[in-house]
Amino acid sequence: MNALLSVSDKTGILELAQALHGLGVTLLSTGGTAKLLADQGLPVTEVAQMTGFPEMLDGRVKTLHPRVHGGLLARRDVPAHMAALAEHGIDTIDFLVVNLYPFEATVAKPGCTLEDAIENIDIGGPAMVRSAAKNWKDVAVLTDASQYATVLAELQSTGAVSDTTKFALSVAAFNRISQYDGAISDYLSSIQSDGSIATFPAQSNGRFVKVQDLRYGENPHQSAAFYRDLHPAPGSLVTAQQLQGKELSFNNIADADAAWECVKSFDTPACVIVKHANPCGVAIATDALSAYAKAFATDPTSAFGGIIAFNCPVDEVAALQISKQFVEVLMAPAFTPAALAVLQAKANVRVLQIALPQSPGSASGTRAWEQGRNAMDIKRVGSGLLIQTADNHTLTLADLQVVTKVQPTAAQLQDLLFAWTVAKYVKSNAIVFCQNGMTMGVGAGQMSRLDSARIASIKASHAGLSLAGTVVASDAFFPFRDGLDVVVDAGATCIIQPGGSMRDDEVVAAANERGVAMVYTGVRHFRH
Repeated sequence: MNALLSVSDKTGILELAQALHGLGVTLLSTGGTAKLLADQGLPVTEVAQMTGFPEMLDGRVKTLHPRVHGGLLARRDVPAHMAALAEHGIDTIDFLVVNLYPFEATVAKPGCTLEDAIENIDIGGPAMVRSAAKNWKDVAVLTDASQYATVLAELQSTGAVSDTTKFALSVAAFNRISQYDGAISDYLSSIQSDGSIATFPAQSNGRFVKVQDLRYGENPHQSAAFYRDLHPAPGSLVTAQQLQGKELSFNNIADADAAWECVKSFDTPACVIVKHANPCGVAIATDALSAYAKAFATDPTSAFGGIIAFNCPVDEVAALQISKQFVEVLMAPAFTPAALAVLQAKANVRVLQIALPQSPGSASGTRAWEQGRNAMDIKRVGSGLLIQTADNHTLTLADLQVVTKVQPTAAQLQDLLFAWTVAKYVKSNAIVFCQNGMTMGVGAGQMSRLDSARIASIKASHAGLSLAGTVVASDAFFPFRDGLDVVVDAGATCIIQPGGSMRDDEVVAAANERGVAMVYTGVRHFRH
């Protein structure tokens, strides 16, 4: 048996080659891989010696030869194929070990030039991989170091690689080629005539890996599956480890993502409770229990059967309180052993542990939650996609513009930032009343901003909460003064909104008339 090894990433290649040699497999290789193996005393034949043709064009041409592709593509069960090999003195190649030039890593580097990118487009590697993957019944093609152990185990156990494994390797190989070509297409089709890189390429090539099939979609008559990005961001939902509970449903995953994205926006201990994709209770506090108690108090009725997320460890006292309610999903960066022991009594509760990315104040200067964000948002429409940069805007006190005679107090300013952060995750039209780091009433997803304000007030009343002295966030501007009057009538004394309405002057005048403070953000947060 013959194996051709030609890799850019040499992780594990020496150990693989040593094991193959020990099993009597003849080693063929190219360039740097051949030198590595030879330096370690392994008998290896360079491909140039096998083909009788030297590498040329700075290594651009070395494996594009009939002796290579004939050895990969010849079907062992077709006599004419084997006769052709014999006639031309071509040996079969039974194992191909190839990983490709690091194109993706190259273009991800700051300052990458077009020339750098072009020189890292592999030609011979993908050609060999396609040949071997096509002829999978006769050739085992390995495109990732994670596959080495499985192949070696089968060879050492039975002397051969099973058809099941070879087919799986073939599928993985074609997937890798698809991913590689997609990355090249994305990059090259983003290059503008002036050499700059466009945010949106002329062609978008989605690359996603299936995590699991789901029992059904949003409704039982719909089928569904869960996919992740090829390279998921640290701290994102797809990196979660499920510690206990039933299988996640389509709706569980959608709601869990909404809760997780919201809760990790806060740098202090926070709890977010989500129901039907909208936060129904959000709070910050000194610990998980206090944050949960405040978030739950916002809307106990909606919290029933909700999704709960923390950005801090959950301990036993918090778990005991949470376990008194019906919960679908519970998420946190960590759980104490005592907390997990409490939650085991609720066997159906889906408990997810998600490691937060790098902490705030790190050397990178990037806030932790920003590292786990999607760069792009995608919505499916009829036979098309809407793609936009994700709404990752962060508001600071310095960004606020006070437009009224009444100035917000220091405490109100902190609550305004809190309310604005929550409003970002509430479906439009969004109205969010807050006080002391706690949501007091949330109005979501209404066609009228007035109705959202009224609903928020009604929910606060049902929860026994007073909106007197609260701050309120509106995800978009007030087109008329009536929206302001509704929230002030409910008890708000300070409002945060984007501004930008044709009637801003009218709304500001109304705020001055009512004696409340108002600040502009200059940024809108529609969430459809």
